[in-house]
Amino acid sequence: MKKVQVNYIESFGTQDGPGIRMVIFTQGCKMRCLYCQNPDTLPFKGGTAMSWEELLDKALRQKEYFGTRGGVTVSGGEPLLQAEGLIPLFKALHEKGINTALDTNGFVWNEHVEELLKHTDYVLLDIKHIDPKTHKKLTGVHLAPILDFTEKIKPLHKRLWIRYVLVPEWNDADNDLRNWAKFVHTLPGVERIEVLPYHTLGVPKYGELGKEYKLHGIQSPTAELKERTVRIFEEEGLENIIVK
Repeated sequence: MKKVQVNYIESFGTQDGPGIRMVIFTQGCKMRCLYCQNPDTLPFKGGTAMSWEELLDKALRQKEYFGTRGGVTVSGGEPLLQAEGLIPLFKALHEKGINTALDTNGFVWNEHVEELLKHTDYVLLDIKHIDPKTHKKLTGVHLAPILDFTEKIKPLHKRLWIRYVLVPEWNDADNDLRNWAKFVHTLPGVERIEVLPYHTLGVPKYGELGKEYKLHGIQSPTAELKERTVRIFEEEGLENIIVK
């Protein structure tokens, strides 16, 4: 059975799904987002190889803190790259009455991903930009696979939380916001929209890794910009919008 390459595990997380959660950050990602806050999770090598039994044991030791809403979220990196190793974990979590969530960029689809989603309660989907050219500049990859992912999960009737990292000068134009909202409005099962304001807390990691941070000079969104973003999303029919 494949082990999961884990970068780190956060106990008592409250930012990645409902309730109190154990958040497993996996190793490896094909995207190269200019604002990535966890550049140490990008390489496929690294982290700690853990079996699903080890991860389940950690979750069971925290289960009493989850209550009725909390559970386990797997983030990254990109967790779908390790879907095969996560399937037995998610199956076991469901058998123990623990809900599951995936925080994903939707760039991966294969038979293992499809199987894993059958045992996933919440999908926290990051859609970085809706314009293909800007998406490629911002993330280093094409938008088409993400759009394909959204089509393939429609018949699975997943509970979706859609995330938007708001980056000034990159995806804050009215037209970009409206087009993004129009697209998201077509997705079934969307329960929540999370606006994640860009920040620079992860910048020191780039120096530690000897990497160049390419968004120097970009400031965090102002209160006015965040309010405008919410207003535009609401005008386009989106509901339950949360600014993190």
